[in-house]
Amino acid sequence: MHTPATVHDGTAAQIQARRAATLHAAFRAHPERFRGRCPSPPPLPDKVWINPPPEPLQTDNQPQTTHVA
Repeated sequence: MHTPATVHDGTAAQIQARRAATLHAAFRAHPERFRGRCPSPPPLPDKVWINPPPEPLQTDNQPQTTHVA
């Protein structure tokens, strides 16, 4: 996981590379802990939010009419 700040300021890729290097070093030192597969960090997120923006309102695109009695 990355914080919104690291994704926003562009340091997430550097952090991701350091995490990958750490995982590869751990795998080389103790491959039996990883069931024979070299681990990799999860992919970087495209977007991050502290609070996600609200979903847009769904409308039926029909003009509102008023009926006068």
